[in-house]
Amino acid sequence: MSRDISFRRPALVARVRVRALLLGIAGLTVMACSPSEVSRGWECIAPANAGGGWDLTCRSVGQVLADLGLAPGLVRTTNVPGAGGGVAYARIVAQRSRDPNVLIAASPSTVLRLAQRQYGSLAETDVRWVGALGAEYGVLAVAADAPWNSLDDLLNAWRQDPGSVVVSGGSAVAGQDHMKVLLLAHRSGIDPRQIRYVPFDGGGEAMTALLGGFVQLFSGEASEVEGQVAAGRLRVLVTLAPERMEGPLAEVPTARESGVDVTWVTWRGFYVPAEIGEEAYARWVDVIRQVGESDAWSDARRTHRLQPFFLVGEEFSDFVFRQITDFRDMSREIGLIQ
Repeated sequence: MSRDISFRRPALVARVRVRALLLGIAGLTVMACSPSEVSRGWECIAPANAGGGWDLTCRSVGQVLADLGLAPGLVRTTNVPGAGGGVAYARIVAQRSRDPNVLIAASPSTVLRLAQRQYGSLAETDVRWVGALGAEYGVLAVAADAPWNSLDDLLNAWRQDPGSVVVSGGSAVAGQDHMKVLLLAHRSGIDPRQIRYVPFDGGGEAMTALLGGFVQLFSGEASEVEGQVAAGRLRVLVTLAPERMEGPLAEVPTARESGVDVTWVTWRGFYVPAEIGEEAYARWVDVIRQVGESDAWSDARRTHRLQPFFLVGEEFSDFVFRQITDFRDMSREIGLIQ
């Protein structure tokens, strides 16, 4: 297939391009928050186009903030796509490091790129981590008429001919959808360099490629596949949850049950600018805590098919820093970074 690529050379090219872009943005003069920024209320930045996970995180939490009366009016969502979240990250660090009224959506995709140093010279300590309010778990799915009925069937096919299975995902090369598959292959004794992965602009496109027969395996999140599973078009072979999930995928075994120790938790959370001061940071931690403990958020989380996952403040920061270390080790393990 013409879009099929190996993960080493494109990943290097992507990192060079991203680094050049980010360094240019980060070179801008750091500006303090102006009075007009304060007066216009709270803003949530989704570091991607509308319709994705970061956008959903901003809009769903923003609605709950307004419903609970925690925000000074409506919370507006601003989409700042580019470089896998890197454009938004660099812009916050360079231009809005003292703005106390902006909240930025984040996920393991953010942390993974920081771990792989794909944001150039920017680091996880250039912002402050506020909290996470829910999570999804990774899945691998095939078309309903695929010849594989279990993870073992898939792994046997991979071992016999790794090039025969083309994987689609909604993240870039070396992003989280790619990493799930590489880790699974590596820990199953399959050379990850032989895995064929095709990146698409979001899970919807990646799933369409699977349903159209252009690829054989989809790497994504549980919420992305539930509708197609219910319609009888997809079959989920495995979830990457620590234990079996609730809901439509309750009968699907985990990778651990199948003898492969891989989990992938896609948490949905936020960071804020680093120089807003302790009082403003404490306010954001308290706000996110109140959201996470509210009935309104419980209802919203279920509506958006998110699993429970709630960490705030120092506990969340510690979790992010540990995950940076873990992702860096994983990336080295499968040869993505030195």
